[in-house]
Amino acid sequence: FSLIRRIVDVAEADLYQPFDASTSATLGDVLLTPTRIYVKPVLALAKMLHIKGMAHITGGGLTLNVPRMLPESVQAVMDRSLWPRPAVFDWLQTQGHVADDEMHRVFNCGIGMVLAVGASNVAPAIAALQRAGEQAFDIGEIIARPDGAPHAIVR
Repeated sequence: FSLIRRIVDVAEADLYQPFDASTSATLGDVLLTPTRIYVKPVLALAKMLHIKGMAHITGGGLTLNVPRMLPESVQAVMDRSLWPRPAVFDWLQTQGHVADDEMHRVFNCGIGMVLAVGASNVAPAIAALQRAGEQAFDIGEIIARPDGAPHAIVR
């Protein structure tokens, strides 16, 4: 929340103002939306297929949390065009003049949990999660990590 507080201060934003025309929520409501808990749908999915890794993307964003589930020898390559980024992240980036790499290091940018599954299990996993009421996307791949490369990148 430190970066969010700084952005709100710099933008001189009113936390009680409507966030945008698509919702009745205020900016403060949107910024304080609680972290989703994915236990039930993920446990159900684990009974259906093998999940190789999981990372709940809380403080630390995508590029700091995803590597925690990975062996040293691999890299997660995520493609930001493969999921819809909620408008609040656009607001934060614009108002705070935050670079893309910092956005991915600090925030989840709309991805609350990352599951690593085998390539043949991607479509069944997405379908099962969607049937459980979750939004799910194939956001990238795990590859061999080049020497000296980061453990996770978002392109």
